[in-house]
Amino acid sequence: MKHLSARWFVILVGSLGAHIVQAQVGGRSAFPFLSLPPSAQLAAAGGMNASARSSDPTQLFGSPALLNAEMDHVAAISYVAYVGSIKQSTAAYAFNTEKRGRFGFGFTYLNYGDIPSFDAAGNPLGTFGVNEYAFTGADSYTKGKFTFGVAAKFAVSSLATNRALALAGDAGVLYKPNEQDFTVGLVVKNAGYMLKPYIASSREPLPLDVQLGTTIKPEHMPLRFTLTAHHLQQWNIQYLDPNDRGTTTAGGDTVRAGRNFGDNLARHFTVGAELLLGTGFRARVGYNHLQARELRLDNTGGGAGFSFGFLLRISQFQLDYTHATLQAAGSSNYFTLSRSLNNLFKKNQ
Repeated sequence: MKHLSARWFVILVGSLGAHIVQAQVGGRSAFPFLSLPPSAQLAAAGGMNASARSSDPTQLFGSPALLNAEMDHVAAISYVAYVGSIKQSTAAYAFNTEKRGRFGFGFTYLNYGDIPSFDAAGNPLGTFGVNEYAFTGADSYTKGKFTFGVAAKFAVSSLATNRALALAGDAGVLYKPNEQDFTVGLVVKNAGYMLKPYIASSREPLPLDVQLGTTIKPEHMPLRFTLTAHHLQQWNIQYLDPNDRGTTTAGGDTVRAGRNFGDNLARHFTVGAELLLGTGFRARVGYNHLQARELRLDNTGGGAGFSFGFLLRISQFQLDYTHATLQAAGSSNYFTLSRSLNNLFKKNQ
């Protein structure tokens, strides 16, 4: 790619890093849907991926540096049903050009369903819609053992007749030192600015996230492991309930939950494993400790934070499925269908 050099990549990362001090976690940022995994493969890896490459173009939502030759002319659509009537649909496509590098485009749409509306006296006024969506354009190029990628996002949040707008960007780099299946990736995600908040005086930061991950497949083993560290720009991501009354000891003392170094460290990591059973089937499992701690119920974790799924190739189609447990009261099912369009282009030619 001639128009995007390593120099410009460094400049972009530096400018994005200037926003790191504004980082917030847990309901303190606008457009939180930008942090949701929109596809089955991302959900199976614990919701985050900065280093594991595949042929699925929806991986550009994990990092633009994950764009690779296996994605060329592959189109994918994804669907996930969250709790209640909340649903998310996603589409992505990637292609390569000889002079300008490899590009990827994506669109994700989150619909919260119809919500009842009432006046001040409690009289019903019908329903109104709430939805959020984002357009993403990504660009990457490879130089030696490094792949550099950038992505721009235009996000819209719609509440009835009101809208909020934001412009965000991702910048990533992937390092593959040799021919073995080993990669290291770094990505800065969702650095940007609210162009138009719902309320003029309530402009909020976007859900910035700095991630560092590695993926390795041990030689002669049909397993691939991925470890991703996230929210590296902010050490303390533990949440302590201010309304927690604590527990009373036998001596009458009140003990409240406090900061825990080990738990806080574990919240910064997601892990994923993939069992490679030939080219037509793969099984996956992932765990996100931050999700497990924040979405667990008082008396039980309910499997929160765990995900499992599979990849199935039939003819020219690839189906990815992931079941992700939110907490004891609900879970989500992700479906991603992808297909290479190379044959269609060849027929036209």
